[in-house]
Amino acid sequence: MEHEDLKYVRRREQMVENQIARRGVADPKVLRAMLTVPRHLFVSEALRDQAYGDFPLPIGEGQTISQPYIVAEMTQALELGSSDRVLEIGTGSGYQAAIIAQIASRVFTIERKHSLYIKARALFDRLGYYNIATRYSDGTLGWKEESPFDAVIITAGAPEIPSVLVDQLKVGGRLVAPVGGESSQELVKLVKEKTGIRYMSLGGCRFVKLIGEHGWREN
Repeated sequence: MEHEDLKYVRRREQMVENQIARRGVADPKVLRAMLTVPRHLFVSEALRDQAYGDFPLPIGEGQTISQPYIVAEMTQALELGSSDRVLEIGTGSGYQAAIIAQIASRVFTIERKHSLYIKARALFDRLGYYNIATRYSDGTLGWKEESPFDAVIITAGAPEIPSVLVDQLKVGGRLVAPVGGESSQELVKLVKEKTGIRYMSLGGCRFVKLIGEHGWREN
């Protein structure tokens, strides 16, 4: 990691204390990751001073970097271990993948917008996230040749959870995704058990649409 301005370190500490820990995210691995990853580098230079605010930010191509609390909540819900292999659908800025890469062994992340894919890959290399593999593709199809995964995270709102992604989960694997309409969704956690699928609701949320063969159609 490169040397960074101390003001960003302080802002990150405040973000974790006020926006994340205070709202009930308690997994020490997640809190440590949120303290470590330089969120301001995952947004444009013009938005850096807003990077640690309690809101999403635009990253171009009609996409956003999620609110810090949502990133932390989704990561905690994945119940990650240090040997886990994780599939992420929707690289976006790369921030969520970087958080997961602090905890898990490998992250496989797919992005369908070419400019975002190129930008995120360059940033991962610059910051030394060599345990993140990237692919430019339709994320709703998953990454079959690298499956099965310990966890899957979908970072865009889906009309329903693509069954192809559930198929790529190990037994005991966890999947977290926003599911619902085009403008608002429910954050859902799914656990793949030997006897079937167990679902839990983590509350309401708002994400951009998951576009792809097993998601929303492009307008």
